[in-house]
Amino acid sequence: MHGAFLLSCAFPSQPDNGDVTVTDLHPGGSATFKCAPGFRLQGAETLVCLNVSRPRWSGPSPLCLAACGGLVRNASRGRLALPGAPGPGLGLSLSLNLNLSCRWELEAAPGQRLHLHFERLALDEDADRLVVRGGVAAQAPVLFDSDVDDVPERGLQSDGPHLQLSLVSDGARAPPLLALRYEAFSADRCYEPFLPHGNFSSTDPSFGPGALVTFACAPGYALAPGPRTIQCQGAPPRWNGSEPLCKALCGGELSEPAGVVLSPDWPQSYGPGQDCVWTIHVQEEKRVLLDMEILNLRGRDTLTVLDGAGLAGRVLGQFLGSRPRFQLTSSGAAATVQLQADPTGPPPSPSQGFLLRYAEVDRNDTCPELPAVPGGWRSASHGALIRGTVLTFQCQPGYALVGADVLTCQWDLAWSGPPPACRRVVNCVDPGEVAHGRRSASDGRFPLGAQVRFRCNDGYALEGAATLTCHARDTGAPKWSDRVPKCVLQYEPCLNPGVPAHGYQTLYKHHYQAGESLRFFCYEGYELLGHVTITCLPGRPSAWTGPPPRCKVAYEELLDERKLEVTQTTDPSRHMGGGGLALAVFLPVALVLLLLGAIYVYYTSSHSYSPITVESDFNNPLYEAGDTREYEVSI
Repeated sequence: MHGAFLLSCAFPSQPDNGDVTVTDLHPGGSATFKCAPGFRLQGAETLVCLNVSRPRWSGPSPLCLAACGGLVRNASRGRLALPGAPGPGLGLSLSLNLNLSCRWELEAAPGQRLHLHFERLALDEDADRLVVRGGVAAQAPVLFDSDVDDVPERGLQSDGPHLQLSLVSDGARAPPLLALRYEAFSADRCYEPFLPHGNFSSTDPSFGPGALVTFACAPGYALAPGPRTIQCQGAPPRWNGSEPLCKALCGGELSEPAGVVLSPDWPQSYGPGQDCVWTIHVQEEKRVLLDMEILNLRGRDTLTVLDGAGLAGRVLGQFLGSRPRFQLTSSGAAATVQLQADPTGPPPSPSQGFLLRYAEVDRNDTCPELPAVPGGWRSASHGALIRGTVLTFQCQPGYALVGADVLTCQWDLAWSGPPPACRRVVNCVDPGEVAHGRRSASDGRFPLGAQVRFRCNDGYALEGAATLTCHARDTGAPKWSDRVPKCVLQYEPCLNPGVPAHGYQTLYKHHYQAGESLRFFCYEGYELLGHVTITCLPGRPSAWTGPPPRCKVAYEELLDERKLEVTQTTDPSRHMGGGGLALAVFLPVALVLLLLGAIYVYYTSSHSYSPITVESDFNNPLYEAGDTREYEVSI
């Protein structure tokens, strides 16, 4: 096999709505492609296996695209669709052109009739029109007109071997959708039934008169109300009823060991405003394994998976938007799925819904596996999710954790809460207000691109960027373009008024801003005359509330009093006797000598000079408070 792989080309892929025929996979062989009636080939019709070191085809496999009209001769069985990419499954095609004029002619063999089944038809009632005629002539009888008729559930049958279809789309708001299935059958028999998403059994494989056909739906679908069996009757033969419809219903009870849960009307989109609940039951000793293959919800629609029967159970997960494939497991023999569609959400678009497969599995001694966290990761305290296991969740830079960051596997094998999610951070944090100013924001939620503008009150100037913009980053949360600015006073500062002689000031500096205060102190032995504190008042220019104080010697007043007493005692105008005169002369001289001696002792004693500090100024006996003064004098 290894040698064959190296010496041959791989089998080419078969295009949708087409076929491929291969003559040989070895070098020199060819592959020929052919499209079904109603489709045209895009690409090379024939590819050749090239003789190179690793053999390969001469080009990529072509595509079979729907054609806008055409003639199908010897029609037997096929489909018609609008131009565009080939659709999945039923051959559904979405036209990419809003202005179309397409005409198809179907021609069966002589003696046969044609049956046309409407698999999907969505037209704009104001701009689109589909007309089906029972012949190729322009005046052939009209079998269906979309402007007048409803879509026939049983389809259409021709009375002869011809059908003509004409579609006109002129400026529609949305592209039209078209998927039609046709087949030719003998005039003495009924056509072969067709049941999308289901199958049937027949008592007569040729579907002759008297044949009975019984229908059944595929898993996940249910038969719409109506007969499950139809019979070929009459002349010419016709079915006595139409094929039923297999529809994905909104909610239901499921009790099979394995099955499928589909969103309503799958594979078409579900409708707005729906609230659907599905309950899954398996054997008591089993658990439910839920495998979400496809999840594509629109807008704010949510899909919630709960543990157990009913909506009161523990939430295993709640999902929005699109998610890759993941699995959930219930802790018991039941699980509940709920779809809630927003009635005011955006209009449905193709391929919106979900496909969920379930199966019963054996119980074990571990908690159910949780889905991966997009945009984040988790770490576990144990290798297996046994009882007591702790899961810690974290998000990548630029994402924010929504939900609990820690989950514990409890003794009932259930998690302590629903799994969290990491959501992309698309907003900047609130930059905050600015003191002495105001701001205006283009959007109060601060999304990407939002701007915040800052302005200062009168008398203040902006220091920094006046506008901040919320920018995205490759890694991490969005960030503002600059730091938040400040509003600073724009008045001129006050100059330092200077230090008084025999004193000092606190917080000495050259300039003081408006509102700042300056305090003065005197050294020991001096008293302060004036204001202890002055304040810088804002203005142009700014000014102090008053002049700086002065420091005065604290003993000057005492000396003045002593001098006055000496003058009074030596006044010659006073009459004094001989003893009084001697006493008047002796006492002043003694007093002066005594005072000079006291001053000399004071300055030559161990009493040292120490400047007054801020901490000790209130303990200084010479500190001046108001007009009260205290002195300590020893004579």
